[in-house]
Amino acid sequence: MNAPDTSQASVPLKALSEDFVRKATDRELRVGIVGLGYVGLPLAEAFVREGLAVVGFDIDATKVKVLDEGRSYIKHIPDERISAMYGSGKFLATTDFNNLRQVDAVLICVPTPLGAHREPDLSFVIATTETIARHVQVGQLIALESTTYPGTSEEILQPILERSGLRAGVDFGLAYSPEREDPGNAEYGTSSIPKVVGASSDYERAMANALYGTIVPTVPVPNLRTAEAVKLTENIFRAVNIALVNELKVVYGAMDIDVWEVIEAAKTKPFGYMAFYPGPGLGGHCIPIDPFYLTWKARAYGLNTRFIELAGEINSNMPGHVIDRLAEAMNEKLGLAMRGAKVLIIGLAYKKNVDDMRESPALEFIDKLRERGMEVEYYDPYIPIAPSIREHPEVEGMQSIEWNEEALGKFDVALIATDHDNVDYAPLLRAVDLVVDTRNAIKQKIEKVVRA
Repeated sequence: MNAPDTSQASVPLKALSEDFVRKATDRELRVGIVGLGYVGLPLAEAFVREGLAVVGFDIDATKVKVLDEGRSYIKHIPDERISAMYGSGKFLATTDFNNLRQVDAVLICVPTPLGAHREPDLSFVIATTETIARHVQVGQLIALESTTYPGTSEEILQPILERSGLRAGVDFGLAYSPEREDPGNAEYGTSSIPKVVGASSDYERAMANALYGTIVPTVPVPNLRTAEAVKLTENIFRAVNIALVNELKVVYGAMDIDVWEVIEAAKTKPFGYMAFYPGPGLGGHCIPIDPFYLTWKARAYGLNTRFIELAGEINSNMPGHVIDRLAEAMNEKLGLAMRGAKVLIIGLAYKKNVDDMRESPALEFIDKLRERGMEVEYYDPYIPIAPSIREHPEVEGMQSIEWNEEALGKFDVALIATDHDNVDYAPLLRAVDLVVDTRNAIKQKIEKVVRA
């Protein structure tokens, strides 16, 4: 391991933090962001907009090349915004992690998936932290943004970083500030969502507050574990409530009650109710995954998270429920069996108006429908060609069909998995005899449209 610069190691963190805060106030900080994906890239843009210099690090040389050319690889971030970042003279993307020595703060924005048995996979966080430990400098702030279980920063990151010979809270600062990115949300972006900030000491918390305070209001909490718990709580809240309405959808459907009409009426109550909406299953990197980080950690304390696990079970069963509903509708309305029939899946992305396929229910639909002998194609204006997906290699290379009545007319049934706003459903309704809608994308009551 390369030795860090310890020339200032005798300087108390109090003095180092005061200098850090001053540099933040004067917009003199140089920020390093590791991981230039759906979290890291918008975060880099937010700092650049406020006049701070940013060095973006990624192990993917292709991403760095695309950015250097002034282009974006994320659909909802147009090329013009990347060009503006470079035009400011404040942004550099690189695969050279030696540049970590040249920044004042290092923000870790790497994936935290689940393993095969729903256990936390911190391999990306650990590898990144080991790299940072080889370059950490006195007076730097290291902040984790990736969602994880309470205790990760203290139990995993701190020991790795301290192999450098420097000490957290003494020679460098350690903080946790969970990402709250919502890709494709036009109302709330990185620069308009308050940042929760947790650290073990007042000095470290002051550093993190000063850094993030340059772009958004901050919400300081007493320690690292509390900040880590905040993010899990936010996502568990969503997962549990989505499971509730998914269960209601099944129950009300058996009673011939439209759950969407129930929700629209219920949300007129101005207190005591918050609208959540059913769907084909959970997708994205956060909601299907994050709750199980707490489930795993709770076992270390001899505790069970029955509510979370029940919600996960309900949400995981939704794709199967949709497939069963599609089979019933095909038999009742078309007199067709699934084997040999042609189905169009509308939307590969896990949510509307993005090109993010992570954990998308549509991928499971493709597998299940092919298992039942159906010919499957898809349409998604945000994903013209399906990229490589580790868990679903059979999807790679599939191409979105053309959106016209001639192309649509060859399908027996269409399954709306994602309700992108820029899709005109009129040609679909004219060309296809049965549409199974999991998102209430088609609001009007039409005989050929079946809710699922």
